[in-house]
Amino acid sequence: MSSVLDQRRAPAAGGLLSAPPRRRTRVLALPEARWALAALVLFLTALPLKLLDAPVWAWAPLFAATYVTGGWEPGWEGLKALRDKTLDVDLLMVVAALGAAAIGQVLDGALLIIIFATSGALEAVATARTADSVRGLLDLAPTTATRLLTGGGEESVAADSLSIGDIILVRPGERVGADGRVIDGASDVDQATITGEPLPVTKQPGDEVFGGTVNGTGALRVRVEREPADSVIARIVRMVEEASETKAPTQLFIEKIEQRYSIGMVIATLAVFAVPLAFGSALQPALLRAMTFMIVASPCAVVLSTMPPLLSAIANAGRHGVLAKSAVVMERLGQVDVVALDKTGTLTEGTPRVTDIRPLPGHGLDEDELLALAAAAEHPSEHPLARAVVRAAHDRGLNLAEATGFASAPGQGVTAAIGGRTVQVGSPARLASTVGPGTSRVVQELEDEGRTVVLVLRDGVPAGVLGIADRLRPDARATVTALTELTGRTPVLLTGDNERAARHLAAEVGITDVRAGLLPQDKVAAVREWEAEGHRVLVVDDGVNDAPALAAAHSGIAMAGSDLALETADAVVVRNELSAVPAVVALSRKARRLVLQNLAIAGIFIAALVAWDLIATLPLPLGVAGHEGSTLIVGLNGLRLLRETAWPRPVKDTT
Repeated sequence: MSSVLDQRRAPAAGGLLSAPPRRRTRVLALPEARWALAALVLFLTALPLKLLDAPVWAWAPLFAATYVTGGWEPGWEGLKALRDKTLDVDLLMVVAALGAAAIGQVLDGALLIIIFATSGALEAVATARTADSVRGLLDLAPTTATRLLTGGGEESVAADSLSIGDIILVRPGERVGADGRVIDGASDVDQATITGEPLPVTKQPGDEVFGGTVNGTGALRVRVEREPADSVIARIVRMVEEASETKAPTQLFIEKIEQRYSIGMVIATLAVFAVPLAFGSALQPALLRAMTFMIVASPCAVVLSTMPPLLSAIANAGRHGVLAKSAVVMERLGQVDVVALDKTGTLTEGTPRVTDIRPLPGHGLDEDELLALAAAAEHPSEHPLARAVVRAAHDRGLNLAEATGFASAPGQGVTAAIGGRTVQVGSPARLASTVGPGTSRVVQELEDEGRTVVLVLRDGVPAGVLGIADRLRPDARATVTALTELTGRTPVLLTGDNERAARHLAAEVGITDVRAGLLPQDKVAAVREWEAEGHRVLVVDDGVNDAPALAAAHSGIAMAGSDLALETADAVVVRNELSAVPAVVALSRKARRLVLQNLAIAGIFIAALVAWDLIATLPLPLGVAGHEGSTLIVGLNGLRLLRETAWPRPVKDTT
């Protein structure tokens, strides 16, 4: 199918915000639908002529045209598959229709072609609707942006022509033209389309903004930091496109047995034809029974049982800000029975703040000097705690010295050279050999208050302690409750933070199993331990430094749309809503139930129709209606997950 993501809407005047049109593919824009409609019109024109005993020359060409318009595309695809030594069920259906015509059942064969073409058109519509839900994201990004020129002045350019380093002006009411960082101005930006935050977020110099978000009443100057093709929106679209092209294990298993089944069905069809002839049956009844058998035994409905529910679930989840990278992921999410949650950025909002600054005596540092020293060392780091330290220094207007020789050890901290002296910033537990009694007393005091403690060393000697606190997400407790109901087991908290801070937070959300002070490799070990016991583990993390745990788990979900999260996790909660985690798990389970329902429906139809044809005499039109009807039923059943009501309602904290 040609990509439906290449079309772009016309730019709004001046790039001002306008309501994006509803991106919905018209049915007749699909070639499968046009051919099916043409075949139907020809069939309905020929049918009354045939029933009224009009001359053969009046209706025969119309039926022939029906066969061509409705059957040429599946027939051609089947011939190409046959050239690759693959037996395609589409080809078998066309052969069955031609066989019916050959024995005088022209009307029945044409009916088979019509229903089969209609089934293919519905499948194409389902695929297009899935693409529509993703393609609409492109409407969020303006097609033009205002680029500021080096010598002064400005110019209107296509948004997709912007380059990293360009400075763009975002006026009040406009959509931001690219992912970047504010360098001047202040405004409230509505970024619900990306993060799901219900209220506008204040943006000041140094803050990141996303392409497609809506500026408020202030003017912003933004430095572009990502190429248009690498923007958050573009990557979301690309990821879901790729997900739609993957196949789940159930689908792969069905396709594996489809070839053997189809070959066996052809052999059985020949037997159904030959055995009655051997016992004296007339040619036409034997051939008609064999053609009917080939139709009703065809596994079309079985083949269509798996992918529509999973693709519909992927599309629905994408509309609600959850990106499942493949159909495999969507199927696996519903199988998890153990959930491991990270603390910072997952159960908490991921925006920790420095609450305590404690210089240690004997180093001559006051609070500002200690904070500036720690912030200079942490400046290159992407960890949320590091950003909190740097943000606190900026809020105080402190100047940061240049750091060289920066090195980061996940779960331990950072090291850098500042002013000719070695500065280490990290967890007291990992720097325990340097901690004396006085320092331990301060650390314990802050940890008892639920703070995450960061120790600052200068030339290997403790110079001070920082206390950092993070706010619990408002939906954290309800999410833990929902995951417990889904899996039958309370989630586990895996964190690198200290034991007391971790247990303090876990008690707030109802988690009893807490494993604290873990390095990334310790989290991997815990995941593998559960996997060895036969559990299917879901790891939910902020995607910053726990890629190994995300990779080791049965499934991994990363919170927020950071660069690293988009690359490492199986699924990404782009809108940063923790409540989306149990929702997507529940949606996956719905999809798996629909797959099982479809397989049961297809199996019952095939078994009943085959038994009828072998034991009694199944009329060809009824066999066609039963076979193609089952195919339509399973296809439409899978599309139920495209509905808005299929997405589980967000959990709410009732405490």
